Amino acid sequence: MPDTSLQSRLFNMFNYLVLAGFSLITLLPFIYIAAGSFTASEELISRGFILFPTKFSLDGYRYILSTGTILNSMLVTIFITVVGTLVNLIFTSLMAYPLARRDLGGRRVIMLGIVFSMLFSGGMIPTFLIVKAVGLVDSTASLIVPGLISAFNLIVLKNFFQQLPEGIEESAKIDGCNDLGILLRIVLPLSKPAMATFALFYAVGHWNTFFNAILYINDSAKWPIQVWLRQIVILSQGGFGDSASVDSEFAPPPGAVIKMAVIVISTVPILIVYPFMQKHFAKGVMLGSVKG
Repeated sequence: MPDTSLQSRLFNMFNYLVLAGFSLITLLPFIYIAAGSFTASEELISRGFILFPTKFSLDGYRYILSTGTILNSMLVTIFITVVGTLVNLIFTSLMAYPLARRDLGGRRVIMLGIVFSMLFSGGMIPTFLIVKAVGLVDSTASLIVPGLISAFNLIVLKNFFQQLPEGIEESAKIDGCNDLGILLRIVLPLSKPAMATFALFYAVGHWNTFFNAILYINDSAKWPIQVWLRQIVILSQGGFGDSASVDSEFAPPPGAVIKMAVIVISTVPILIVYPFMQKHFAKGVMLGSVKG
């Protein structure tokens, strides 16, 4: 029977109030940014901190959307996020499953190399030279292939595969299923929480692609949304940027309004994905993180 005493109810009420307070504290910055992006520039300048604007304005979004390439950059980012995440999951799974098999020859050496890559990397210039040597410069593939497999995600997924009962795989082999069939028909369906978690991690990384795009992409038509939004912020502050991409007849609002609108545009689309993966994310984020 649940404890319905007065002390228990008071304790639960106190917990709810504390949790609600912390939730409000974490939500305040988001509310402030969203409210500021819809506020008239003169009100934002005069009041400073705004949670509920009295003068509604879309000037920041009008200025951002006045660029003729913003839709194209959004499509580029969506393509990189969807295709990149799918390719990441495929290659991570194909590498994690063999490493989860204890009868794999040279398994310890391969794992040592993976862990070593987490601690030491080739560096920016050697990586750029490799990307250039294989002909990936100025292509969207340069934003996907260099980070094809995350070493951390690979290790966690490998540990998760090791926790699956070995009897399931043995039964599948008796029924005539090969290793690839076991992975596709048994292991991956049982790994939905882990796969959903890593899909979210990879998707967020691709959506926020910025530095690699600056390094590898010279054609502005192939820039992702993050690079274009940076260009718009620079232009709104009177800095250097691709001024030909912005409507010169539209006077930019103050830089603070532009920055807030940019944050909303770059954050909200990927936040929409979270509710659809929530049921898997809470469970999958801890799977495979303990057992080595």
